[in-house]
Amino acid sequence: MSTPAGGTPLERESGATGAEPPTSGRAGRRDRKKEARTSAGVEGRSPLRIAADRLLHDKVALLCLVIVGIFVFLAVFAGVICDLVGVSLERGRPTEVLDITTLLPLEGPPNGGFDPDHPFGLAPQSGNDNLAFWLYGARTSLSVAGMATLFATLIGVTLGLLAGFLGGWVDRIVSFVIDFFLTIPFLLAALVLAPIINQRFAINPELYARVQFWGLVAILAGFGWMSVARLVRGEVLSLREREFVQAARVLGMPTRRILTKELLPNLAAPIVVSVSLMLPVFVASEAALAYLGLGITTGQSWGQTILRATQYFELYPLFLWQPLIGIVVLVIALNLLGDAIRDALDPKTRR
Repeated sequence: MSTPAGGTPLERESGATGAEPPTSGRAGRRDRKKEARTSAGVEGRSPLRIAADRLLHDKVALLCLVIVGIFVFLAVFAGVICDLVGVSLERGRPTEVLDITTLLPLEGPPNGGFDPDHPFGLAPQSGNDNLAFWLYGARTSLSVAGMATLFATLIGVTLGLLAGFLGGWVDRIVSFVIDFFLTIPFLLAALVLAPIINQRFAINPELYARVQFWGLVAILAGFGWMSVARLVRGEVLSLREREFVQAARVLGMPTRRILTKELLPNLAAPIVVSVSLMLPVFVASEAALAYLGLGITTGQSWGQTILRATQYFELYPLFLWQPLIGIVVLVIALNLLGDAIRDALDPKTRR
């Protein structure tokens, strides 16, 4: 007895013949389009995914990211690294570690070879361990730059959103404030404000260090938010006329929700670029102000180390090159990483 072409009824129900029922309708068209895209090797990707892929294929960006990651690791775990290496911030006795006549270290550079007890050598005149001060100086620079960038970004994004979306008198007031702050020279303002803040709290030594830190953060953030605000305002002016914003207004969505749920996600790319370019500026500014005696003067700072090392440059050049190389490498890595992020997020760029 012959079996039907479609197989037995049991085989047809269980699908043992391997034949699949034809797909029809809207679901069938979606499946066929998906199969066509898969067979052609085409896959839909979001803009952030495209930017991430472009960064992963950028060797310079990856190298800079590794360098910045190393600096962040050294800054975060400065205390642990100092304990492992066996160095500390405690000053040695000058009579035991320094030459009385020249005030230079008795062991290690500049007159001796590598000292395993003090890999970066000792500071002249004080006997401080250079490696410990270098690690904690990196923590100071990144902490000040990170906090200043955070506050400057929050202020700039908030004012830029309000000015661009609300318009009218709000936009005029915010634009006037931005233009006013842009006309004030940053260095002149720092020269005026930093001594006032420091002298106001110089009586209490325990409070003085914290006041110096947060005062420097306030000065950097207070004169660094304007570029972010202008950028966000310009983007919002173009986005507020788009269809999705108009639809949200028609639906009666409150302004706060439109700003946070509709506009802010579309501003992620320019905000990330602004943050990446703002960090190196604040790192260099912190060191420059500390060198001028306006920044962190009671704690560990690369700028203060450079200030003390300039008078020993001819006798002990390594004392100056250590913090200077740290600043240069970190600032260049942050700048190149910021440029790479900007190019990756820009759809018009092809690198």
